Amino acid sequence: MGAMDKKPADKKTVNNANKKKINIKEYFRGIRTETKKVIWPTRKELASYTGVVLFTCFVFGLGIWIVDSIFLAALKHILNISF
Repeated sequence: MGAMDKKPADKKTVNNANKKKINIKEYFRGIRTETKKVIWPTRKELASYTGVVLFTCFVFGLGIWIVDSIFLAALKHILNISF
């Protein structure tokens, strides 16, 4: 079955898709409705999550700094350069 075997789209379906217009008020009303469905974190949960993120960033930053320092020391040793 190649691309030639496919039936063309029904004209009625294509016309309905073209006629459907997005109303700005409906769009923002939909956003507001969906936002109300969100389960927002409490202040305590938010503080906890923020602490986890900051701690994780600190650990990864420290790890990258250590690996970078090791590579710098190795490169200095290989090239016999002193900074």
